Amino acid sequence: MGKIKVLVVEDEIIIADNICDTLEDLGFETIEPAINYTEALALIETKKPDIAILDIQLSGKKTGIDLAKKINEDYNFPFVFLTSNSDNVTLNQAKKVMPQAYLVKPFSKEELYTTVEIVLNNFLQKKNVTKNNKQILEDALFIKVKDAMIKLAFNDILYLKSAHVYVEIVLKNKKTHLVRASLNDMLNKLNNTFIQVHRSYIINLSYIEQIHSNALVIQNKSIPVSKKYKELLFKHINLVTSSK
Repeated sequence: MGKIKVLVVEDEIIIADNICDTLEDLGFETIEPAINYTEALALIETKKPDIAILDIQLSGKKTGIDLAKKINEDYNFPFVFLTSNSDNVTLNQAKKVMPQAYLVKPFSKEELYTTVEIVLNNFLQKKNVTKNNKQILEDALFIKVKDAMIKLAFNDILYLKSAHVYVEIVLKNKKTHLVRASLNDMLNKLNNTFIQVHRSYIINLSYIEQIHSNALVIQNKSIPVSKKYKELLFKHINLVTSSK
């Protein structure tokens, strides 16, 4: 396994460089620091960090809190907030995105090392617990409908679609169920025949009929495939090129 890859998002470039230098001294690999939301997203897409250190206050319209929300919604890695003399309103907003830790400026080399190590360790343990919990029932999940728990077999599910704070589960028999959850929550409950192909869709690989440049078809339903997930999709299919 390679070194842990860390993204630092800090608009004061001298501070960002100092943090990166310290991290490298501690044995971590650092990505070039980002100074704003847009730069950070581009680096997350291309460099795929294992952990991010985010300054709460960034220059520009979008803050470190906005970036943390995006990480929670579309990516799955831990982050630490950098704070200085933040007011209570800002800190209360920061709590809502559930950072794994805070680092208060100025901090020592030891504090930086300990924080990153603890956050990564806790994140990995949480992933393992989730993975183990998925093994309780490998071929189905239960959803609550009124006063009953209904069993849905995985091979009866075609795809899942995000609908605000709900997820619509679409079945082979054309029936649908609406559950209050996020796509990420649902992905953790499903098995490996399901992958996310768009921020709003998880699909059952078994039922793909066609794949186009930016969409796929399941039972005559066209489902968008975003560039971010296309590589993952092609890793999960057997592709044979026709001679025609």
